[in-house]
Amino acid sequence: MAKTQRLAVTLFDSLTRSERPFEPLVGATVRLYTCGPTVYRSQHIGNYRTFIFEDTLRRMLLASGWRVKHVMNITDVGHLVSDADDGEDKVEREARLTGKTAWDIAKYYEKEFIEDIAALNILPPTKLVRATEHITEQRALIKILEKKGFTYRTADGIYFDTSKLANYGELAGRDQRTIQAGSRVAIGEKQNSTDFALWKFSKTAEKKRDMEWPSPWGVGFPGWHIECSAMSMKYLGKTLDIHCGGADHREIHHPNEIAQSEAATGKTFSRFWMHSAFLTVKGEKMAKSSPETNITIAILRERGFDPLDFRYFVLGTHYRKPLSFSWEALEGARTARLKLVGSLANLPKRKARADDDMKKDILAAFADNLAAPQALARLWQGIRESASRPAVLWADHLFGLNLAHVPVTSPIPLDIQALADAREAYRQSKDWQKSDEMREKLTALGWRVEDTPHGPVVHKI
Repeated sequence: MAKTQRLAVTLFDSLTRSERPFEPLVGATVRLYTCGPTVYRSQHIGNYRTFIFEDTLRRMLLASGWRVKHVMNITDVGHLVSDADDGEDKVEREARLTGKTAWDIAKYYEKEFIEDIAALNILPPTKLVRATEHITEQRALIKILEKKGFTYRTADGIYFDTSKLANYGELAGRDQRTIQAGSRVAIGEKQNSTDFALWKFSKTAEKKRDMEWPSPWGVGFPGWHIECSAMSMKYLGKTLDIHCGGADHREIHHPNEIAQSEAATGKTFSRFWMHSAFLTVKGEKMAKSSPETNITIAILRERGFDPLDFRYFVLGTHYRKPLSFSWEALEGARTARLKLVGSLANLPKRKARADDDMKKDILAAFADNLAAPQALARLWQGIRESASRPAVLWADHLFGLNLAHVPVTSPIPLDIQALADAREAYRQSKDWQKSDEMREKLTALGWRVEDTPHGPVVHKI
């Protein structure tokens, strides 16, 4: 496809805090890097909100006419329990608590992650890269920083000196060097509270780590942040087109990536930074350490939901807006998704009058900084206007709901669904008395019906 035929794309850049036109820096291939999972426990659905956002971005770029080289990391070493430079390595800690090796823990949860993203119909990355398989690249990058005078040594590791960069912390929206010592982590021997570890030394007084390597500075392991810089630049070059992650990465992890990468190369590390907002439960951010908020794909399945119900739920809110999770809201998403699947059987099998406008509007909505809710509403409008089945399935390449391959099943009993359908028919004909009678029957049987822009949704009371 010629460059002039590609759709105009606008994306929000977290660094400039503005929406800007996007196209790749070089050629027709977008160089996309996304921060992947730390594989010490199961990922919760808050993590998967971010991965669905990144998958939607990739699908939109492909549909807009670009090629996408997508690299995602697997953090299997170096991520400490403080999310900074203190405490035990998360993978090593889980190994100690379970009596397994760190290698076994990382392998198990990486496999689970790959199975989860497949269930969510997330496209696999072009290249999935492990931190433990790129120790050589990380040591080499630290050597460059050392040679350029950006590092110093403490008793527990080699640190990056953030005072050497005038724009450190720009991504987070403030000069982070003004943070008082100890407000982020205990400063210890660090020269500045925002300095961060590039290489951590193994503690000789403790049990030998499962994961440790020799280095010019001593036996140890890489810090959390250095892996993303080393691996992304190895596979995508010194300047990326887009770098993505969750909102929590905007404060520390991504500013540290920018600092070490740009100090080493003297070039812009990423042209666009994109972050998804948090998924919350009863106002609380999801966390693996919290039994109440640590909802996994396995738990969704135990409650009778398909992972694609969650994907539909996520698409209903813009990625930059906080999203509150509830089981009732997920029920509504499930009902709406199954209605989409069921609608395919009644659509024309050949090109219809509504097709072109629907496809154009859906793609334009996605290209406008991933306006998925507006695109989803346009899909429903197209179905009401009898767009063709092929056109709806084309649109599903953007939504990723796997509509053509999902069996038409319903968690709602047939007699309950029949009452709900009868109520809707009476409502459409403006027979309010009969409509109310059907609602009352549903209530007496323990069900309630809620009218939504996508049609009535039935919930168990």
